[in-house]
Amino acid sequence: MLKNILRLLPLLFLFGGCEKPLPETIFPEVDSTTKPWTRWWWLGNAVEEKSIEATLEAFAKAGLGGVEIASIYGAKGAEDQFIDHLSPEWIKKVNHTLATAKRLGLEVDLTLGTGWPFGGPQVEVEFAATKIHIETVEIEKGNSLDRDLILWRENIKANLNCVAAIAFSKSDSYTDLTNNIQNNKLLRPAQEEAYSLYLIYADKTGQKVKRSSPGGEGWTLDHFSTEALNDYVEPYSKAFQSIEGTVRSVFNDSYEVYGTDFSPHFFDAFEQKRGYDLKPFLKQLLLTTSDSIGNRIKADYRQTLSDMLLDDFNKPWNDWAHDRGLKTRLQAHGSPGQLIDLYASADIPECETFGSMPYSITGFRRLEENIRNGDADPAMLRFSSSAAHIAGKPLVSAESFTWLREHFKTALSQCKPEVDDLFLNGVNHVFLHGSTYSPQEVDWPGWKFYAAVNFHPSNPIWEDVPELFNYITTVQSYLQAGSPDNEVLLYWPFHDLFNSFLQGRKMQQLAIHDLDTWLKGTPFYEAIQWLLNHGYGFDYVSDRFLEQIEVVNGKLKLPGGEYKALIIPKTIHLSLSSLKKLIELQKAGAKLIFEDFPQTVPGFHNYLDQTNEMKLLLAQQNLTKYSKQDWKTELTRAGVQDEQWVDTGLKFIRRKGTEETVYFVVNHTPKTIQTWLPLSAQSENAILIDPLNKTFGLAETKRSEGQWRTRVELKSGSSILIKVVPSKTSLPSWEYTQKASPSIVLEGPWNLSFLKGGPSLPPPITVEHLESWTNYGKIYEDFSGTAVYTHSFSIEENKYPAWLLELNDLRESAKIWLDGNYIGTVWANPFEIKLPPLSAGEHTLKIQVSNLGANRIRAKELRGEQWKNFYEINMVNKDYQAFDASIWDLTPSGILNAPKLIPLENN
Repeated sequence: MLKNILRLLPLLFLFGGCEKPLPETIFPEVDSTTKPWTRWWWLGNAVEEKSIEATLEAFAKAGLGGVEIASIYGAKGAEDQFIDHLSPEWIKKVNHTLATAKRLGLEVDLTLGTGWPFGGPQVEVEFAATKIHIETVEIEKGNSLDRDLILWRENIKANLNCVAAIAFSKSDSYTDLTNNIQNNKLLRPAQEEAYSLYLIYADKTGQKVKRSSPGGEGWTLDHFSTEALNDYVEPYSKAFQSIEGTVRSVFNDSYEVYGTDFSPHFFDAFEQKRGYDLKPFLKQLLLTTSDSIGNRIKADYRQTLSDMLLDDFNKPWNDWAHDRGLKTRLQAHGSPGQLIDLYASADIPECETFGSMPYSITGFRRLEENIRNGDADPAMLRFSSSAAHIAGKPLVSAESFTWLREHFKTALSQCKPEVDDLFLNGVNHVFLHGSTYSPQEVDWPGWKFYAAVNFHPSNPIWEDVPELFNYITTVQSYLQAGSPDNEVLLYWPFHDLFNSFLQGRKMQQLAIHDLDTWLKGTPFYEAIQWLLNHGYGFDYVSDRFLEQIEVVNGKLKLPGGEYKALIIPKTIHLSLSSLKKLIELQKAGAKLIFEDFPQTVPGFHNYLDQTNEMKLLLAQQNLTKYSKQDWKTELTRAGVQDEQWVDTGLKFIRRKGTEETVYFVVNHTPKTIQTWLPLSAQSENAILIDPLNKTFGLAETKRSEGQWRTRVELKSGSSILIKVVPSKTSLPSWEYTQKASPSIVLEGPWNLSFLKGGPSLPPPITVEHLESWTNYGKIYEDFSGTAVYTHSFSIEENKYPAWLLELNDLRESAKIWLDGNYIGTVWANPFEIKLPPLSAGEHTLKIQVSNLGANRIRAKELRGEQWKNFYEINMVNKDYQAFDASIWDLTPSGILNAPKLIPLENN
């Protein structure tokens, strides 16, 4: 109780006496989980205790909540400091990290491997990632068969295991010869008819762990085998007996197991899961042209891989973790399977962003030479959040900012819209990608991972990074509270994907970099766009979760919550069991919206009989098809209200608590949006909260056209939290202001001095006209760090309640002081900050600016100084070519034009 009172004291003093105490829930409790976390790469595991402590202390001070230890390749020259993964010394370092983290209020996750994907020295060849290999031999009639089946693979230094032998006669009769295999030989008497012999081997992909650390080198694991998984985790089971302290969760990175489409027990699993023996249909499986039967066989093959990955790998991995008191965090993207079910199998589903997304935000910089185009399509991001929402998992994490910009060229302002889009699509637990452990004695820039914004004290953006972290924490504290408030379920016609030809592939990975192949252009994707554009909150649902739905009071109830309607977009292939379930749901009173009716069942087994039964079933039901132009009407009938104001360009996500509803609203358009929002959560009481600076107040509301409307004013690039509450509360009113005139342009002289950074501190200078400090000479060109601008100005009279300081071209972030009083930090678009009333007379403005590390690394490489000394990938640029900063142009730094003071008046 005392803690809550202390939290409220500043607010009570600020706003004076209130009719009743301010609600404790204005700002939700902040803990380690509401803060952002970071992936923490241990290069070569060459970590020592003092640097561990110093780094974790810096992380905690900046506002991080936890780290994920990720062991990877090392730095050259530090070989004598390398520590083998899972060795007693490595466990000692982990234990020290856990103890230090606990002291600092941080938590720790652990990658269950090194580099990625799962694999390592404990993976024997028999448990390595597997692919099917088929040898075909033509046997003439009258010839007996005595064939040696040994097949040597030089890349793995082992013989392959022949798992099946099949004969197809010229008249297409089929004989399974697998039981004829004895001691790696296949014997068969002469036949009266020539035949083709198919020998099926469990071949190996030869893939090894990518970016592995010392002690982590080895084969990539077979991800379709519980036996292989159990063998893999044995050393981790032993290691966790010696780990002292609490590891929160173990992590499995994105599925990047390439070329694997088989497992030694695949044929048995196929027959068990699909209901028929695959081997007689091997020729149809191998067809290289689209064929109705061949496509069905391929679909069953792909579906079996999907089921094996989920049932024989992900779920047993989850069970292993739970047996040890651990949670699991999983990136399912890239998997050759049902992404919704795969994400939902973990405690914390995790998506990722890769590259830079375009935004039309005024003043937002996205130079072509600094970016690689991003993959953060909302439709893709929502697979992980939908899985969490329907399964009742409270956290959705995201690997964030991977390759957001070229090395040393990411500004904090460029992080905000990207993380806003993650929030808007259901993420509420951000993981930075990331931070590199670097010994204190290593010269700048220290050790660095090859594909990251290095969130580390050595990076100049670290000076103001607490502002980004505080922003993330504030938003996440709201998005982790309550529960999702999505009212619509959208069925994913997954079988339509797997039942297509897909260029004959037996396995299709669902990767974020390949959305054109499997997602875009589908009726499902078009339905997603319609729902987004019409302001509906929605989650995806799979066939497995469809089976779990119950109808309660007309609503569709899943483990994670209730929904008012289920949309089934145009679907060609639907299982008979799913159709029966849908009919059952409708009869129980659920609202179903079919865009079209299915035409057939997926797969091959009894498909003709099942399709006929489907047609008969559909003919007997009172089902209606609805085109998209009717969807809004039908959703309204189900009690689903759209947020019609999305036509302004605003984007939103909505959460619900016991009584209140919280909106997170973002303006990524190029214009300021001033409007009255008819929120679907109707009340005359709404609280506005600015997550950037945590100011808040009661919104102005009005009744119009039968609806309560909430007044908002959002500038380009800005965001707001709107908390709709049922009853009036004693809070100050939100301050709506507008610009007055005249404004004051703060021309020179400006005093410029340099506070910290390198390679050396330039001398102070006084300038009349502001421009990039790189224009002042060589020592200024090379500098990256923090500088201080000071300027004095006068105000003739005090008649405005507040002023706005505009820094239209700031490179890149700035702390602001007025007359010695700290005002705040400017770090995101729009680059401006509100100042208090200015009394008549002279005032002093101090602006402390931090730039990027680009010019310093450029200068370092121009001097020929070596810093790229890493094993594996050393060092690449955003296009995966050799990194060379010496060819860069100078990056503008500082305040590039005169700031402007603009008087504000109440509006």
